[in-house]
Amino acid sequence: MVDESTACPRCGRWVGKPLVCGECLQEQQWFHRGYFGFYFEDRLREVLHAFKFNGRKDVGRHLVSLVRKKILSFSDTFDCIVPIPVSKRRLKERGFNQSFIISEEIARMTDKPLYHAVLYKIKDTKDQYTLSREERKKNIKGVFAVYDKSSIEGKRVLLVDDLFTTGATAQHASKILMQSNTREVVLFALARTSS
Repeated sequence: MVDESTACPRCGRWVGKPLVCGECLQEQQWFHRGYFGFYFEDRLREVLHAFKFNGRKDVGRHLVSLVRKKILSFSDTFDCIVPIPVSKRRLKERGFNQSFIISEEIARMTDKPLYHAVLYKIKDTKDQYTLSREERKKNIKGVFAVYDKSSIEGKRVLLVDDLFTTGATAQHASKILMQSNTREVVLFALARTSS
């Protein structure tokens, strides 16, 4: 699990103590705070891949249940839940959106509303995991839009993703949400890379 006493409080990157890392100081962060369940390494890598690529929704739900206590500890920081969307093509290939499954579990345990259709992808992208940091930023730029801004206006939104690597997806999605007059965006990713 991610040890927040040794991580950047914004992006969760391991820095040895709870202070804002250099990258978060240099770049404008559109999400106010980041929370993370696990580091994406060793056995968790295989387990998360089974969830994401092999249709094992039960595995995703179980992983969320393992960080229930952590999620409940920050549940007073958000009013509603918005999952990172996938493209229509990706949804057709996988049959589900893994961020929606995670969001569904969080909604169940916190009794907060889940707005699954507020944020959507307006164009398809290359797989982020195949790209460099700079390529990821370019790849994700301009791909999200908000439908029905009134549903999130003035609200503190929990943006949910399965994996946080460079933060490009979370940053862009958070920016779009903040530009739609949300009060604040808090991020939760089930896993994040340790560096």
